Amino acid sequence: MSGHSEEPVTPVEAYEPPYYVAVFTTVRTQDQSGYSETAARMEDLVKDVPGFLGMDHAQTPGGLGITVGYFRDAHALTEWRSNTEHRAAQKRGQAQWYQSYTLHVAKVERSHGFTRAEVPQNPTAG
Repeated sequence: MSGHSEEPVTPVEAYEPPYYVAVFTTVRTQDQSGYSETAARMEDLVKDVPGFLGMDHAQTPGGLGITVGYFRDAHALTEWRSNTEHRAAQKRGQAQWYQSYTLHVAKVERSHGFTRAEVPQNPTAG
């Protein structure tokens, strides 16, 4: 949802299933006024939902955006979906920011991850 940060890029960790994902895929319009501020507010707001596990974002050079929200249970996802500010942002998105979008909600039954171990740098390598 939001722009860039100085933190290293890492995906949301693989949690013990079951949990839920909401996959929001978008193509945006030219008029993005107010989008960044609203997206940042939504990121702050969703963090307050009990059961929110994290969020991943990706944007293709061609303009396809993907946001995946991870939720411990269906109740957490329902709480986020029904949040008043989130509902208002959804309406503004339909009216102004999105050319098209899809939302897919799924229950995760299997999950695993991988992180490469840090390899010490050889100070004499050159």
